[in-house]
Amino acid sequence: MYNSDIPSRAELPSTAQLIKSTIIAFVVAIVLLFTVVLPAEHAIDPTGIGRMLKLTEMGEIKKQLAAEAEADRIKDQQSQPEKKSSLGTTIASWIIGSAQAQELKIAQAAARSEELTISLKPGEGAEYKMTMKKGAKVNYGWEVTGGKVNYDMHGTPWSKIETSYKKDRGVAGDTGVLEAKFDGTHGWFWRNRDKETVTIKLKVNGDYTDLKKM
Repeated sequence: MYNSDIPSRAELPSTAQLIKSTIIAFVVAIVLLFTVVLPAEHAIDPTGIGRMLKLTEMGEIKKQLAAEAEADRIKDQQSQPEKKSSLGTTIASWIIGSAQAQELKIAQAAARSEELTISLKPGEGAEYKMTMKKGAKVNYGWEVTGGKVNYDMHGTPWSKIETSYKKDRGVAGDTGVLEAKFDGTHGWFWRNRDKETVTIKLKVNGDYTDLKKM
């Protein structure tokens, strides 16, 4: 195997040469620091060489990007409580909305809807009434097929003193809202004064407990 020759003492650099090389390297590093590194990394150009070499522009772009990144970081930190607050508001809105929806379901469950078909022969009458509390309301609508009728919409409290809300003769139908003035029964009496059998179709929706023929 070939072994390289070991250099002699005369071939090795002297101490003065090593010191000189070190000084030169240090000077070169200082020059590169002020002409290349500082302009390119920090946009610091004390000599002007960096701007000539367009290194300072590179450093300015880096500084701008770093500033924008820091601004974004601060903005994100500031927006975190707002997000939490928004989440809290969303949860609160959902709870309130759920409660309102539940109340609506309860109200809808309390409200009743019915449809009745009533047939009246000539001269025949019929009375249908609902049990309602004072202040309760019922939406109603009725229409006559085959003729016209006389009617009386009225209420009867538990004391049996009847109160008329509305009445008319020779009518083919009526719609509106019946509001109970007292606790008791409330509804309609119809009589067919025509010579033919008539049919009354009644629809009710609202706050009552039952609807029946009296």
